[in-house]
Amino acid sequence: MQRASILCSSSPLLPTFPPTTHKLAAASLQTRHLRLDSVSSPLRLPLNPLHSYRLALPPLHSTATEEIVETAEAESGFVSVGYVANVHGLQGEIRVKPSTDFPELRFAEPGRRWLRQQSLGQERVQEVELVEGRGHRGQKSWILKLRGIDDVDQARQLIGSTLLVREEDRPQLEDGEIYTRDLVGMRVILKETGKPVGNVVNVFNSGASDLLQVMLDSSFNILDSTGKPKPAGTTLSGHLVLIPFVEEIVPDVDIKRKEMQITPPKGLLELNLRFDERSKKERRQIEWKERKKSQKRLIAAKKKLCEMDQKHVFDGLRFGEKAQRSLLADQIVSVNSLLLQQALDNVEIHSKRLNVTEMVSVLKAEETSSTLEISEKCLISSASEDKLGTHFHYQQTGVDLISKGKVAIALVVNNSDDPENSMVSFQTLLCDDQRFVKMEDRASVPLILVCSAQKIDSLRMHFSENDYFGFDSEKVQFFEEEKLPVVSSSVEDEKKHKILMKSPWEILQSPVGSGGVFSLLSSNNVPENLSEMGVEYIEICSSHPRNISPNSLLLGFVNTSKADIGIQIFKDTNDYEESFNMIFTTDYMKKLTKQLDKLQFSATTKQNAHVEMVDKEWVDVNPSSPNSYEFDCTIYSSLKACSFDKLCIMEVTK
Repeated sequence: MQRASILCSSSPLLPTFPPTTHKLAAASLQTRHLRLDSVSSPLRLPLNPLHSYRLALPPLHSTATEEIVETAEAESGFVSVGYVANVHGLQGEIRVKPSTDFPELRFAEPGRRWLRQQSLGQERVQEVELVEGRGHRGQKSWILKLRGIDDVDQARQLIGSTLLVREEDRPQLEDGEIYTRDLVGMRVILKETGKPVGNVVNVFNSGASDLLQVMLDSSFNILDSTGKPKPAGTTLSGHLVLIPFVEEIVPDVDIKRKEMQITPPKGLLELNLRFDERSKKERRQIEWKERKKSQKRLIAAKKKLCEMDQKHVFDGLRFGEKAQRSLLADQIVSVNSLLLQQALDNVEIHSKRLNVTEMVSVLKAEETSSTLEISEKCLISSASEDKLGTHFHYQQTGVDLISKGKVAIALVVNNSDDPENSMVSFQTLLCDDQRFVKMEDRASVPLILVCSAQKIDSLRMHFSENDYFGFDSEKVQFFEEEKLPVVSSSVEDEKKHKILMKSPWEILQSPVGSGGVFSLLSSNNVPENLSEMGVEYIEICSSHPRNISPNSLLLGFVNTSKADIGIQIFKDTNDYEESFNMIFTTDYMKKLTKQLDKLQFSATTKQNAHVEMVDKEWVDVNPSSPNSYEFDCTIYSSLKACSFDKLCIMEVTK
């Protein structure tokens, strides 16, 4: 599933200005807490660590506490504080979904407000007077009464409008605080040399942290991918870079002088930049062609969803801001309709959840399957011949294949409720060449990293900051985990399961699970590309602390047994999904990724709030019982497509 990365974007998104936290005059380095707050919320202390980044702009429909400062697309100087979601009652009242940290100030105090509406493809802003407002806790919204709007028909015409206030009406700041909006336009300077880097053009909230989007100065001497200065006369086709707004990288911010000093780690500014010697005209032609391709992809994606009777997903394309409609369009394109249809088909035949424990028991009982029992202390690649005994030749075979670049690793980074400790554990794994790839072999081993959307940018940057931990940067790929839309569990009304919408512009989605790796590898042609590189085996494993990767012992066992798949299981646990480690031959993986219909999905009933359009009005649905299906697929479902005589199992004991 293809996803565009902000880091390689050559054109800015519609600006949003979420809050952040920063000392105005930093005396010493410390970590900082970047909490979600509004654009009109100040930057505060204390500070905690940087965690992760998000690619997509948060939709206004959510209850995220932020305010959006609009620029040249509409009349400047306004701040978006919410949008009109629906009417309320018959007396002309409207229900507004807030996008501000100051709802009492914005919605309860009478006075002037402004509404921005779309009419015949044009945006217009008109002044309105707020008479009164009150909170509606059950709907997480506010009920407003505007002067001159006295009946439900008049109120309906305002649905989808954005409620605005003047930017100068922001609350007064306390000492030591700064609005995120004021960071935009600041000069960015290298602290060590005093050389200009560029100017801040945007600020993105990434969930637990903030990113400064900086347009590079034409005089800045950026390096190319080989570490050499860019050739004379060349220009950057992607001239926007993202810089984490943390004190280790941005130690000094001077509000009066409108400048900040940065100390970027090696490779940060060069990350995903490309050099382009083509003329401006040629680049514009390429951008135009890319836009056309994007439009064609959207049309194709809409056609597939129409065939699945999911037209309601497109309703949000007729409302809201440009950035919101763009977000929905991107999500529509990203829906893996083939995988979704397969998951829905499994629901229709009442497919049961695959019992991995039972499957493993059956496989072990099969005489045609090769089985090896080994002690956990023998897993490390440096295990001695005395420990391994007659199995030592498997170890030698595996080590030899790894050193020759015949093995690629797809590492699925486990999700955790504690992202900070999770990242520390993951970094410990990367630096441990007893449990991970030996340092001397890393340059020849292709590495594929799969993680959640919240982690992918921080993980990418983490690798860049640490010289890719010895791996060849050209052989490292980052993929966001596969997700599928959440669908309604009821089919009473229209005889189908409907995709649920988190907001008018955001599809409600959930991770597919470990089995989604096959779809990612398939859609990005990874098996074919690895085969061309001479890779013979692909190891797919989780970042579980007990796993050793690459598993040279299992690899040698698979190679010697001439098997297509090798599985490692821990005898003392049934939690196979958290600690999976499987090895596939590249040839078999190429076949498997062309037979994704062999994968088995199960549906879990969950309780999910969502929105839907009823009689041309957006309505919040807050269920009191499970109302939806979330799909998941385990990596072990791939075993159903493999003959037992081409399968081997390594059972690990304590």
